[in-house]
Amino acid sequence: MKAAIVTEKGKPPVYGDFPEPQADDKHVVVSVKASAVSQLAKSRAAGTHYSASLQYPFIAGIDGTGYLSNGDPVYFLAFTSPWGSMAQRTQVPVGGIVPLPASLDLVQAAALANPGMSSWVALTRRAKLHKGETVLINGATGTSGGLAVRIARHLGAGKVIVTGRNQQVLEKLRAEGADVAITLDTLPTTLPALMAEGIDVVLDYLWGQSALDIMVAATAGGEKVVRFVQIGSLSGQDIALHSKLLRSSGLTLMGSGLGSVSNSELVASVSELLDAAARSDFSIPFQRRPLSEVNHAWVEDERCRTVFTFDTKRPALAGGL
Repeated sequence: MKAAIVTEKGKPPVYGDFPEPQADDKHVVVSVKASAVSQLAKSRAAGTHYSASLQYPFIAGIDGTGYLSNGDPVYFLAFTSPWGSMAQRTQVPVGGIVPLPASLDLVQAAALANPGMSSWVALTRRAKLHKGETVLINGATGTSGGLAVRIARHLGAGKVIVTGRNQQVLEKLRAEGADVAITLDTLPTTLPALMAEGIDVVLDYLWGQSALDIMVAATAGGEKVVRFVQIGSLSGQDIALHSKLLRSSGLTLMGSGLGSVSNSELVASVSELLDAAARSDFSIPFQRRPLSEVNHAWVEDERCRTVFTFDTKRPALAGGL
């Protein structure tokens, strides 16, 4: 079968032939319909992510949508090497299968699942958002951060504050429901007043200086508890965090990613997200590409999410898992 194959560390996937997967008592075979390129998929393929496999060759991709042999449409997580998601067929642990709502398009589901999961897990499992609370999304001008605005509203946030560098995108987010938009260069002067009004949860997609600016502002109020959830590190991996910021305040730091919640909770979160997506507008822009173009699409996927699609037909027989 055809697949996007990672042959060595630091090299992009290549289009080629890979052995067929086999089902057993703990795994099923999914006929893949769509699989999206994401930062997580890229970093695992490059061997730079903390969850990456270093045994080569393996199939690229960490999630996707497709059909079981009985015709059921599903979303799946593919973290077990060598079986990634970017192949005509792949082997998936039974526990990594999520049934898809009948009304949800398989390609759209593949596009939104990973970026949507980042904020859904952070808000429901890590920060445990309460209805009416204020959420600040640091780095909201990217796909995941922008989708987090709608997800936070869906989950009951009373006020949503967004930060970023791109003023045009920030204005667009205001039009789509964000209450306050702040450019990163104005954080030190703008945040104190907003913290005084009350910020309960921070979703941080950037790390770096902007994250530190937010933490400094959050600790100025003393006993006020701000739940800071670290999700991404687009602005760098390291910051100089003084210990007194934690000792002198109610600031609570936590991360959200692979390992911060159990696999079963991760699967449950994705199921909740996709059920909500079938009823709400969580759609995001994306471009369809055939897997045969993976060599070029892998490095071109910067401005618009790429979803590899397959000419997969739903099996005629439908039933349960």
